[in-house]
Amino acid sequence: MVLSMTTAGVEKWAWLLIYIGLLVLCLGVFVEVRSASLGVQLEVAGALGVAIGVLMIWLRSRMKDDRQ
Repeated sequence: MVLSMTTAGVEKWAWLLIYIGLLVLCLGVFVEVRSASLGVQLEVAGALGVAIGVLMIWLRSRMKDDRQ
């Protein structure tokens, strides 16, 4: 799937995943006060989103630029 995406598409998804992941991670920190299990689940999901976004940025650095 990623191999058929343009570089602009990879960049867009990478930054979306990073920012949304950070938002979910922060939400998990605040929710953890009331519900520990839900808070930890949100933190893990947010951290996973950030990690995938960072991986996509690395992948983008290895792609050939399709802009002319």
